[in-house]
Amino acid sequence: MMNEQIFTNAKIVMANEVVEGTLTLRDDKIYDISHGNSDLPVAINMGGDLLLPGLVELHTDNLEKHMTPRPKTEWPSLAAIIAHDNQIASAGITTVFDAISIGDVKDGSARIRRLQEMVDGLAHTKKENLLRSDHLIHLRCEVSYPAMATTLDQLSNNELVRMFSVMDHTPGQRQFVSLEAYYIYYQGKYGLTDDEMEGFITQRRNDQEQFSAKNRKHVVETAHRKHMALASHDDATKAHVDEAVQDKMTVAEFPTTVEAAKESHESGLAVMMGGPNMVRGGSHSGNVSAGDLANQGYLDIISSDYVPHSLLHAAMKLYEEFDGYDLPKAIRCVTKTPADSVGLTDRGEISIGKRADLIHVHHSRHHPVIRGVWREGNRVS
Repeated sequence: MMNEQIFTNAKIVMANEVVEGTLTLRDDKIYDISHGNSDLPVAINMGGDLLLPGLVELHTDNLEKHMTPRPKTEWPSLAAIIAHDNQIASAGITTVFDAISIGDVKDGSARIRRLQEMVDGLAHTKKENLLRSDHLIHLRCEVSYPAMATTLDQLSNNELVRMFSVMDHTPGQRQFVSLEAYYIYYQGKYGLTDDEMEGFITQRRNDQEQFSAKNRKHVVETAHRKHMALASHDDATKAHVDEAVQDKMTVAEFPTTVEAAKESHESGLAVMMGGPNMVRGGSHSGNVSAGDLANQGYLDIISSDYVPHSLLHAAMKLYEEFDGYDLPKAIRCVTKTPADSVGLTDRGEISIGKRADLIHVHHSRHHPVIRGVWREGNRVS
């Protein structure tokens, strides 16, 4: 039996225009978009609010916070995944790539120890229909990590894995060009003495020299063989971008300089920046701000990164505060562009025949308020 839902008196934000009128769903697809309002009693009156495509998130490590809610405090994986999913869905994110790291800068961390547990838990909760949003996996590959290649081979056959990114957090480059910033971040995170920090830096540089080049090559070759989306991470120079282009990457995650963002954008890579960077007005590690890139036209995708509710908030700030971003263009940064960049062409826009992933948003002058979320026609929040 066909299930039909009607949303009326809505500002429907499409890929290139806003239509004031009525949207009709049939089962899990968008069936019709029309000007004017419906007087059918079954129609859901949106009260003149926005009706947006469900948000598409390519890189969030929010799950890790639920797995380890406090230092040295680990939470059961299934409970952590469901709590994370609830937060994701309530943020209007209907498709999420959970960014799970292969490797870390510190041996024995929870990120390494619980890696398989997170992957298995996501597969189990999805199979058992316990999740509100559509979860896929983005493997963040730390190329200086000795066991990276072996671990990637073990995980890459999982059907939820759809994206790889290449990371290198060696001190003195990319995200941490400033050694002072590196000291502040990792010495504070791990409570290391000055002598311990010196040894830590030496080990990280040795690992890079020994493993990074061959591990990067392995990630790139595996991605192309398996037809995975592939992203660079923390590019800082033209040389970094040239390497990403040569490796046929499609997304440039969090470039740290205007130079790298400009080169990436002009070379056809979709430039991704963090929602927290946009909302806060700057990078937490002193790198280029998302706002600076938006002002220069080099911002293509926003990721919520470590704050799920920053995704819509950042997109609305783009619309409200930056020239060159009308409402459809700002919303494309969190819907169609990320979806297209990883080959998910069935979603990310309100268009006839696309997936019925929708969010009802009240555009308050204080903060965007999400009043309803639908995934494939089913209300999930």
